[in-house]
Amino acid sequence: MTAEILDGKRIAAEIRAEVAEEVEKTRFALKRPFHPCLVAVLVGEDPASQVYVRNKQRACEKAGIEGRTHRLPVDATQQQLMDLVQQLNEDPSVHGILVQLPLPKTGGGDSGFDERAVLDAIDPLKDVDAFSPVNVGLLMQGRARFLPCTPHGIVQLLHRSQISVAGKHVVVVGRSDIVGKPMAMMLAQRNSSCGRDVANATVTIAHSRTEDLGAMCRSADCLIAAVGVPEMIQGDMIKPGAVVIDVGINRVDGRLVGDVAFEQAKQVASAITPVPGGVGPLTIAMLLHNTVLAAKLQLPSTLP
Repeated sequence: MTAEILDGKRIAAEIRAEVAEEVEKTRFALKRPFHPCLVAVLVGEDPASQVYVRNKQRACEKAGIEGRTHRLPVDATQQQLMDLVQQLNEDPSVHGILVQLPLPKTGGGDSGFDERAVLDAIDPLKDVDAFSPVNVGLLMQGRARFLPCTPHGIVQLLHRSQISVAGKHVVVVGRSDIVGKPMAMMLAQRNSSCGRDVANATVTIAHSRTEDLGAMCRSADCLIAAVGVPEMIQGDMIKPGAVVIDVGINRVDGRLVGDVAFEQAKQVASAITPVPGGVGPLTIAMLLHNTVLAAKLQLPSTLP
C-alpha cells in the first residue's frame, strides 16, 4: 500500500481564491469600498517569524486584503506591546490582529513577556487566530465566530479530500491550545462548518506522557500528529489504512520534517499529508478567511 498524498497547497489555493471572491462580492453588495485589514505584530528579529509574516503579507495582497506589519524591538516591554494591541483594538480600519508567537524570551521587561496576557488583550472580534478566551469558550459551546486556523485548515483538508471521520476514532497527539485541544473539540462536535462528515468523531487526545502511545496511535482511523517532535510517529505506530495528518514543522539538518516518519508512514496509511506542503499552507488560507469574516462582522449594522 502506498498512501494518497493529500495536497494542502492545492486546497489552500482553492480557499484563497474563494476568499478573494468573497471580498469582491461584499464590495459589490455594499456598493462602497470594503478593505479587510490584517495587522501582524512582530517583536524582535526571529528569522522564522519574519519569513512567516512576509508569507502572510503576500497572501493578503493576492486575496484583496490589506496586510500591515507593526514591528517592535526585541527589548520592547510588556507595556509597550499591550499599548500597541490596545491601539489596534481601537483602530476601526484594522479588522484582524495577529501577534506572532513565540515572543522573544529576552523581552518584555525583567520577567519576560506574558503571552497569555497579550492574547487576552486582543478584541475578540479582531482575534482572527481564535486564541481569546471568549472565542475559545464559544468554540466549546459549538457556536464559534472564528475557528482556530490550523485545526480549521485540517477540517477543510479532510472535507475537500472527501475523507469522513464521522463515527471514526481520531487520535490527536498533542494537547496545545493552538492545535491539539481545539482540533479535538471541533471533530467531536455534532456538526461543523463543512458538514457532519468532519464532525461526530470519537476523539482521544494523547501526548508524550501517554502510556503505550504506540498502541493508542494504532487504534486510530485518523491520526493527527501535533506534538512538535521530529518524526516521533513511526510507521509501526500507524494502523494500516489510517489517514495521517502531520501538523509538525521541524528543521533537522537543514531540511523540514514533520512529526511523522513520512517514508515509513506512507507505506502503511491510506492518505497522508507531506511536510512541507500539507497543513502549513492551509493555516494561512484560513487566517485570510477569518480576516474577511471579521471585517464583515465589524460592518455597521445598517449595512448588509
